[in-house]
Amino acid sequence: MKNLVFMAFLLLPIPNSRLHKWRNWIAIPIGFGLFWHDTWLPGPESIMSQGSQVAGFSADYILDLVTRFINWQMVGAFFVLLVAWLFLTQWVRVTIFVVAIMVWLNAITLIGPTFTLWPGGQPTTTVTTTGGQAAATIATAGDKPVVGDIPAQTAPPTSANLNAWLTSFYSAEEKRKTTFPASLPADAQPFDVLIINICSLSWADIEAAGLMQHPLWAYFDIVFKNFNSGTSYSGPAAIRLLRASCGQPSHTNLYQPAGNECYIFDDLARLGFTEQLMLGHDGVFGDFLKEVRNQGGMQAPLMDQKGLPVQLLGFDGSPVYDDLANLNRWLDKQQQANAPRTATFFNTLPLHDGNHYPGQSKTADYKARAQKLFDELDQFFTGLEKSGRKVMVLVVPEHGGALKGDKMQVSGLRDIPSPSITNVPAAVKFFGMKTPHQGAAVEITQPSSYLAISELVVRALDGKMFTQDSVNWQQYTSNLPQTAPVSENSNAVVIQYQGKPYVRLNGGDWVPYPQ
Repeated sequence: MKNLVFMAFLLLPIPNSRLHKWRNWIAIPIGFGLFWHDTWLPGPESIMSQGSQVAGFSADYILDLVTRFINWQMVGAFFVLLVAWLFLTQWVRVTIFVVAIMVWLNAITLIGPTFTLWPGGQPTTTVTTTGGQAAATIATAGDKPVVGDIPAQTAPPTSANLNAWLTSFYSAEEKRKTTFPASLPADAQPFDVLIINICSLSWADIEAAGLMQHPLWAYFDIVFKNFNSGTSYSGPAAIRLLRASCGQPSHTNLYQPAGNECYIFDDLARLGFTEQLMLGHDGVFGDFLKEVRNQGGMQAPLMDQKGLPVQLLGFDGSPVYDDLANLNRWLDKQQQANAPRTATFFNTLPLHDGNHYPGQSKTADYKARAQKLFDELDQFFTGLEKSGRKVMVLVVPEHGGALKGDKMQVSGLRDIPSPSITNVPAAVKFFGMKTPHQGAAVEITQPSSYLAISELVVRALDGKMFTQDSVNWQQYTSNLPQTAPVSENSNAVVIQYQGKPYVRLNGGDWVPYPQ
């Protein structure tokens, strides 16, 4: 309808030549705005909400981002159409065809086309997650059944039904939590928990970089193949991980206080684990460190960064410290400290878009950076294994880097939390075990998120896994909490419904996510 009104504005006869020229000039920004509105590009709300962060980008990085939006094939197609229009207008009133097409497009929107993308009431297959490895039903949301932790998806995927399902999802998630014991058993074995939170790493990125076969992945005992980060931005991702002991809140509620039982590091602290905080950057951009403290509940002092080698510079020119040096410093500190149990949160961003080598302005190659990160983690794991220290390492990436981009977003743009961005390679490895895991990693293929992480931590709290002659890995990983793939930023929500992704922008209608 907006385009029809704009077309009527352009077609309105204006005898006065001066007013006619003024209309043409006024139409240019209006037309550009309508074009922007009809694309998948970030809207004004998103740009304004990220304005302070965009202001921190370097000029070279902004230029790099702008050039990604230029599709030279489309530029060529536009040029051909322009030449065709200039040629045809000598004999044909093109305006008549444009008006006819506009009226037809709006007519089928108002009265409905002869076919529809929505299943329109046909029988649909119920999507549940029950099965041999599924967790039992634990909640209901009003009169909506929750099967295998996930509200049933039986209704046709209309906008109204998808809104209702999302409401039932959040209602069910409010009731879910991982229960930590009040105290550890007397014979509990001490160990450390190290959570490594990596920015800009998804399964899609690893595949695009050709690093699926890197030796690092063979190191892990448990690998999640369908783990949803719930967002595509760093601050919200870190908060969600730090609140892993409770169900998934909406993006808005993420910035509201949560119950004390939701903060996984507080849960561990109450059981005698000493909290530690380590960053591979300064934590200034986007108020990351502030959000980690205020919304994530992490109040431990930041581990000393003095003397750490700087391997990269961020898109804002800030230092990105070497991960191996950081992790080795952490290990040295554990060896020297008297604390029998520690819980460390380590956030690092060597893979973030726009990172570049000192003295260069061009964004460093993603594959080279990922290769270095994986090599350093592999090397650190080898040293950790040799140290004999008992450590539970959990790698939980924040989100992907959108290395390839898709039909909605160019490479590097993460305004919409698409499935390829939010499906991240979460993994777990135990070091210092009497009987280490043998063979290929246990793969968790059910839809999972942060509750599964906190559940694995709780199941290992007594430390017996480190001293047992035999570990039943099947029992340890069975019946983990499942979470429907729901991802949200401030202006966009993406869900999986009946096996297909749907997106809602700025509170509008749901549409199928372009594949």
